[in-house]
Amino acid sequence: MQACIKSGCRPSAPAFGGRVRSELRRAQVKVCASAVADLQKKHGIPGSVEFVEGNGGLPSVMLKHACGASAQVYLFGGAVCSWKQASGDEVLYVRPDAVFDKSKPISGGVPHCFPQFGPGAMQQHGFARNLDWEVASTSADLQPDEADPEVELVLSENDYTLKMWPHKFKAVYTVTLHGEQLRTDLRVMNTGDKPFDFTSALHTYFEVLHVDKAKVTGLKGLTYLDKSQDPKNPAKQTEQRDAVTFGDGLVDSVYLAAPEHVELEVGTGAAVAIDATGWEDVVVWNPHLTMKDW
Repeated sequence: MQACIKSGCRPSAPAFGGRVRSELRRAQVKVCASAVADLQKKHGIPGSVEFVEGNGGLPSVMLKHACGASAQVYLFGGAVCSWKQASGDEVLYVRPDAVFDKSKPISGGVPHCFPQFGPGAMQQHGFARNLDWEVASTSADLQPDEADPEVELVLSENDYTLKMWPHKFKAVYTVTLHGEQLRTDLRVMNTGDKPFDFTSALHTYFEVLHVDKAKVTGLKGLTYLDKSQDPKNPAKQTEQRDAVTFGDGLVDSVYLAAPEHVELEVGTGAAVAIDATGWEDVVVWNPHLTMKDW
């Protein structure tokens, strides 16, 4: 498993078939609105957990903490796409060209990589980020004196996943707001009768003031794989810097046996503290201007 740190207009439709497309769009919106209303009736918690239509009409759940912090989680991809502090400041980054029509994974926030990180036998980063997750439960009473809003999402195998990865599984993803802290927990269970291996990552994009001002601390002395020159044969190096910075080129490094705590300084004087348990590696990645489609 790996923890990821990332700092970081659709073309117009053809002229023909406009009326059919618009009618189909209205039908999709109605279906989404109905689904959101049903979710709100079943799982909504006044003042803490609210199901709303997100971008593109996609169902999403808003977690609202009494301190003023909030988070928005899309059921498509099980992706956290917003995490705001009580001040209203956004912590995560979503690309301005992100698409919310299910034609591709949502580009930004906290996408899933499962059951494969990066390229491999199946599609890039696996399938979890481009499937609808189901709502298993919600709660807001973990701490009666200061309720922590929480949603638990579930993803299981289906015909689509079995064609790529012939294993039965149940992935349970819990997102919680504990004050201004965003807590995530991913558990993967084998529900079949044969063992399997997988790799996974929470492919997090963080918003920074400017790439030149951002830096990551807590990685000095670690061995890392530098994939910036040759991702298939990355050079193994030892990190000598007190703080990992981002220049004009591609940064794509996998830090092995990373500590549970690292920090990303975002350039405003503030830092995002990242604490991870069960994730053995940390990936630091930023394409800057080196990639047209990242």
